Amino acid sequence: MGGSGSEGATGSPGEQYWAERLHALWLAADVAHDVTGLADRVYDMLLSRPGVVSVVGTRWSGHRMTYLRLVSSEERTPITWRPPFSDWSEPVVRPGTTVALDGGAPVVLEHTGSGAAAALWPGGLVPAGRPVAALECAFPLAGDDWATLWVGLDRPAESTDPLRAQLVQVAEVLATSNVRLLAHHAHERRQVEDAFLAEASLQMDTSLDVDETLRRIARLAVPAVAEGCLVHLYNGAGVLRPVASAHVAAFAQGRLRELAEDDDWLVKLLRESSERRESTLVGAAELRDSPFGSVPGIGAVKSLSVTPLRARGRSLGTLTFLHHRAEAPVATPRLLGDLASRAALAIDTSTLYEKRRSHVEVLQRHLLPRTLPDVPGLRLSSAYRVADSSLDVGGDFYDAVAVGDGVALLIGDVCGRGAEAAAVTGLARHTLRTLLQEGTPPGIALTRLNDTLIAEGAARFVTALIALLSPARDGGWDVEIAVAGHPRPLVRRADGSVTEVDGAGALLGVIPGTDYRSVRVLLEPGASLVMFTDGLTEARGADGTFFEAGLPAAVAECSGGGPDPAGRLVAAASAFRHSGDDDTALLIATAEERP
Repeated sequence: MGGSGSEGATGSPGEQYWAERLHALWLAADVAHDVTGLADRVYDMLLSRPGVVSVVGTRWSGHRMTYLRLVSSEERTPITWRPPFSDWSEPVVRPGTTVALDGGAPVVLEHTGSGAAAALWPGGLVPAGRPVAALECAFPLAGDDWATLWVGLDRPAESTDPLRAQLVQVAEVLATSNVRLLAHHAHERRQVEDAFLAEASLQMDTSLDVDETLRRIARLAVPAVAEGCLVHLYNGAGVLRPVASAHVAAFAQGRLRELAEDDDWLVKLLRESSERRESTLVGAAELRDSPFGSVPGIGAVKSLSVTPLRARGRSLGTLTFLHHRAEAPVATPRLLGDLASRAALAIDTSTLYEKRRSHVEVLQRHLLPRTLPDVPGLRLSSAYRVADSSLDVGGDFYDAVAVGDGVALLIGDVCGRGAEAAAVTGLARHTLRTLLQEGTPPGIALTRLNDTLIAEGAARFVTALIALLSPARDGGWDVEIAVAGHPRPLVRRADGSVTEVDGAGALLGVIPGTDYRSVRVLLEPGASLVMFTDGLTEARGADGTFFEAGLPAAVAECSGGGPDPAGRLVAAASAFRHSGDDDTALLIATAEERP
């Protein structure tokens, strides 16, 4: 090979020069983003070797070539090909070399004569007869990814050992650098995925509304994970139904929803995928004859992934991503699985929340009267507002009981929430209702309820207010009021003035033998009696003030006429409320001219 042998001598200028170039290659590899980016430096190093007239580098994924670059001493501008190779019909480098890679170390093979050129280049790229010999160095990169370096020689070599050694050195630098680069890229990708998953969890966890959670999942995935997203959930009949969809092309979302709704091919795929533990990946070949092979307004889907949604041991549905890019999906199996797990947990949590809230509302309704009695000469109005953050039955209650020609109104509040509070609420309401129906005066009714609660050993105290309205001789209404630790009622007079009714009494269920006394007021035509729980007065505004300070003005405005005065007063408190979220019960009786 000419001066090749002398360059291999220890300490020779050629060896020192090569060592410097090899060290420079290692430093360049340390800052490179991909080993392919080192090609120009590698080819230049190898072309500087005596007798080398051409260099070819290839990269492989299994038996599929992904990259080829050729440089020669006559044409120093690199010539690069990527699949498909339209310049020839046969692969340029035979993949049989992979057999030599079983050991995991670089392998160097020698080709001589016309075979050296035939194995490397299609006709015309290199002058006929050159090279007359070639060395092929095959080396693994990672997994089934591997590469080759071919060097063409213009004359037979007396000894190729030095060049063989140098090829192995270059291959080892490239292989080692590739491992480091892959680890670095994997770390960076994992950091990006972790940041995305953290943001996804934050977005999904900020809402307990099922529909909103589903919409957020679809919006998060597009375009961060894929160009399209479908979410299917099992309904009560065990049928997968589409519940959310998104696509980067807004005009194509209608067609995507149609496919998600009733396409037999997709339904079969989703059902089978929902029963698996891992994601199902469908490539372009399988999609070609499917409805996604060519979707109007969307185009061909290159790949599709279906990940089962499972939470707390149950299959909830599927999460489907559509990819329009020719390369492999951007999302890794880890990302798909983790995102699906978090989405499933968010969906399940939201669903359980909605079910529990629905049960709470049903139970709460059973603790309140279905309708208010029709009392001639009185207009009754009620409202009940459940605290938004509540997942337990509240203790607020009210009722209205027809008594002769009049009506007994009662309102109360049991300390705390939950099943125990609900039990005490039911006991208090039904005890008072029964006593009032029997004609028991308000004060005595509260005394008996107090004795009942203490006898039952109730662990929660109760506040209550009873107002017995009876027709007065002058056309108004006599009101007998008894209070047990409850906010005192307000009376709005016909002239618009608002006063508080005097009266006080101890909490119920605390002190045995407590007597409760009554006070009386007159409700003239046009006047209103307003009874409420502390959720109304304790609503706190953005400036820190309580609604209690403006309650008289709100009562004057809302109960002065018009439909649903109780609903309007609760709405006014809700609009004022910035904090202090508690259940609110409200009962208003407005005196009218009796027939």
